[in-house]
Amino acid sequence: MHVLGRTAGEFESRNPQTGATRPTGRLGTYRARDGSDAAPVGIDFDEPHAAFVVGKRGSGKSYTLGVLAEAAARADGVAPVVVDPMGVFSGLAAASSPTDVAATVVETPAVAADSLPPASWPGLVGLDSESPAGTIVWQAATEENSLSAMRTYVADADAGETARRAARNHLRLADSWGVFDPAGLAVDELLGGEATVLDLSETPDAPANAVCAAVAGGLYERCASAVSSPLEEPTRLPWLFVDEAHAFFDGVAADALRTVLTRGRAPGMSLVAATQRPSALPDVAVSQADLLVAHRLTMQADVDALTAAQPTYLAGTIRERLPTRTGDALVVDDTTESAHAVRIRERDTPHGGGNPRASRVADGADGRGDRRESGEST
Repeated sequence: MHVLGRTAGEFESRNPQTGATRPTGRLGTYRARDGSDAAPVGIDFDEPHAAFVVGKRGSGKSYTLGVLAEAAARADGVAPVVVDPMGVFSGLAAASSPTDVAATVVETPAVAADSLPPASWPGLVGLDSESPAGTIVWQAATEENSLSAMRTYVADADAGETARRAARNHLRLADSWGVFDPAGLAVDELLGGEATVLDLSETPDAPANAVCAAVAGGLYERCASAVSSPLEEPTRLPWLFVDEAHAFFDGVAADALRTVLTRGRAPGMSLVAATQRPSALPDVAVSQADLLVAHRLTMQADVDALTAAQPTYLAGTIRERLPTRTGDALVVDDTTESAHAVRIRERDTPHGGGNPRASRVADGADGRGDRRESGEST
């Protein structure tokens, strides 16, 4: 089996120095010239990676992210955490067959208010950080460790009534989101033996960004602290999966995700981000990825974004090599400086994506059907 993200000399299943099994996930098969399936293709979970999955709506992007999360959940020594803004990954926790994976869905994820950098709070609640109200909120986040205490701080702040009233109103809005709790998600809980799916499908963009920022930042800090304190080394290395990544790189989660993307591999943290709009990502995003899984793209701006970061070792252009069939992908592996035409395997656990269909509702079904059978994937 060819293993993406792993050099040719490391394809063997065990580390020759330690004898430990190298965690490997099943991604799919090579796509032969006639379109048929060929040799199997795996993906490396032994070392940390930064990966992007891109593709237009319906090309298989979210389905592939689910395949990768499923594989990570089965890999020893790995702790997958899925940020799920569309509510399509709960199938990871479905108990239906011997091929099930260990996963937990958190339907109402919450984080501690002080798990966010104080500087991010004004922007999070829609205030200019240099405005009087934004300054008060920043100070409150610096001095206090809970949203309740922040609101009290603002009420008693030595500032004009107009600024205090604006700050109170914006923090009241943050409180209404229901995502801040002193007893919210703890990093060590995310590093257990199960995959964790954070269902943010009912959460607006701003609070969803707050959860993503807190989780990404907390996992990175946990890994980074272990570098200087080996006794604190986590028992599993985190893999953070983020769907609709453009929405998070455009919000308060951006700084935390950039940190994981550019510096996460050194302390042992991986990021796999999926988007249908690679053109909406910062330039550093695609250029920093050592694995790129590209499904069909048709928007000129999105193709141009990939082309701008195209490696010199790629034969031909990305535009020429992008697939046209749902479930097919061009995988660019910077570790081995190679590109591969791959057919993504079918998931073993249910995929929750898909558009409702009137025809299926009329027949008494749930309106969605199996994504791979219907030729649709998110």
